[in-house]
Amino acid sequence: MENETLPKHIGIIMDGNRRWAKNNDLPTLEGHAEGERTLSDIVDHCKKRDIKVLTVFAFSTENWKRTPDEVKYLLDLFSKLIHDRAERLIQEKVKVQFIGDLSGFSPILRKEMLDLMEQTKDHTVLTFNLAVNYGGRAEILNAIRRIDEEGIDMNTLTEEVFSNYLYTAGLPDPDLVIRTSGEQRLSNFLTWQSVYSELYFIDIHWPDFTPEELDKAIEAYSLRQRRFGK
Repeated sequence: MENETLPKHIGIIMDGNRRWAKNNDLPTLEGHAEGERTLSDIVDHCKKRDIKVLTVFAFSTENWKRTPDEVKYLLDLFSKLIHDRAERLIQEKVKVQFIGDLSGFSPILRKEMLDLMEQTKDHTVLTFNLAVNYGGRAEILNAIRRIDEEGIDMNTLTEEVFSNYLYTAGLPDPDLVIRTSGEQRLSNFLTWQSVYSELYFIDIHWPDFTPEELDKAIEAYSLRQRRFGK
């Protein structure tokens, strides 16, 4: 590991909770609960490996189409994460950001998210982004609307300026994007930011994704030559 080139920013599409539950003869919701525990381990490991930014796809704009019980459970998990993990994240100087359209959530949950973001806004050990009610195309449209509202001259618009209107403003683009559970697509995740990301697909379902598997992904990344079109 000593000679590895570490990615500054890792994005993860945490796929396979429901398939994991089915394979283990468990209710679907148990897969999400186990996935939340896996996420806690991965956050800890990113701190240990000195990864600066971790962005995870936690709830997409399409996830509202799932059953009401499953949607409620997922939203309750976000609240549980805030209540159960907030104190430790604050103590360990992790900056937490919920990126996406937060207006889609209840006032209570939205306030919990905003409060945790405010409490951790100056932390620098790790920036931990949870993409919630998030879609890459919607993010781009939102940026365009904000640019239009501010009356910015389109003739002066650059990629750098545009990036400042995305949810990830001020952060480096992801160097490495990991997707678990065998699917090999980005599914509307960090659409603008991932154009030069290294992609790593693995068959393991998210609840079985261990820190050791993350190390393997980082090792694979370090062996690649990034050319950025040159």
